[in-house]
Amino acid sequence: MPINLTTALILLAVLVLAGIGMQGLWRARRIGEKRGPTAPLADEPDARREPSMAGFAPQPEDGGLPEKPPVRGDSRPVRRSIRLDALIDAIATLTVDSPVSGEAALPHIPGSNRAGTKSFFIEGLNAETGEWENIASGSRYGEFQAGVQMANRNGPLNEIEFSEFVQKVEAFAQGIGAASDFPDMLETVARGRELDAFASQHDAQLVALLRADSVAWSVGYLQQVALRHGFVPGVVPGRLVLPALEEGAPPVLVLSFDGQAALADDPGQAAVRELSLGLDVAQTEELAEPFAAWHAAARKLADDLDAAIVDDQGQTITLHAFAAIHAELTRLYEALSAHDLAAGSTGARRLFS
Repeated sequence: MPINLTTALILLAVLVLAGIGMQGLWRARRIGEKRGPTAPLADEPDARREPSMAGFAPQPEDGGLPEKPPVRGDSRPVRRSIRLDALIDAIATLTVDSPVSGEAALPHIPGSNRAGTKSFFIEGLNAETGEWENIASGSRYGEFQAGVQMANRNGPLNEIEFSEFVQKVEAFAQGIGAASDFPDMLETVARGRELDAFASQHDAQLVALLRADSVAWSVGYLQQVALRHGFVPGVVPGRLVLPALEEGAPPVLVLSFDGQAALADDPGQAAVRELSLGLDVAQTEELAEPFAAWHAAARKLADDLDAAIVDDQGQTITLHAFAAIHAELTRLYEALSAHDLAAGSTGARRLFS
């Protein structure tokens, strides 16, 4: 059958395109041979790797403790956040086409840094120093990130809280013209439940009760005795605290009594028969020896006030009982440290709050 001009031109075009395609494949193969085999993006030196909580699940060999997050395999310096921690925060990234000034970003920061009962923060990567920081006037930021805490003593992050976090961060992103990338909600909520399970198994708040053996105490007398042992009035009526040496740190010990007695018109006449002496283990580092301070304060206060040291069941806390508590506490410190949540660390204080 004779071939007309149109058909001949179509066949010629097909042959030309096929030739170009074969030439492109051959050149790509040659380039690949010169560079060597390709590697996954996560293994390339310049690839960005985010810490993961994927391994944060109970393990039978270590008594149900979650594994530590994976460690970076290269030696490049990590740009560390001042607040956000991938171990306890779900982190969203916000990218901009060009640096944004602090003056332009500040008006769009949400008025509240909470999503339900969970805290969240927004940080900027300083374009000059390359460090994450709180957004401030006078600086320019080439990248932003926001994180919401996945668990605290109120429980794990839920879907409603995550949605509120997304809504607030999206509003900020739109205000500065940024593109946002959020972690998957269901995966984040599941990680929050795992983190909450770990926290529930390793939370410890020690409380000893001091009960009057004879006469009741007046509020004024209690305060005088407590002051001699380093306690100072707290912000809440009926609370005295033993301050930490570190400025801004939570108190080491809390001494509490009936708030109504503290608010009485004549505190000198208000009668108190019971005190509670509390130690929030996760809030103070082990090196500060908070257990020793708790034990010593209980004994000294009991001697001065003529009081018995008992537990919440009214049973006397003996020296043997104090020793057993200390042994358990040592194991707890080790477990927290093994999972990058050492007592007194920022992460531990946030998780156990």
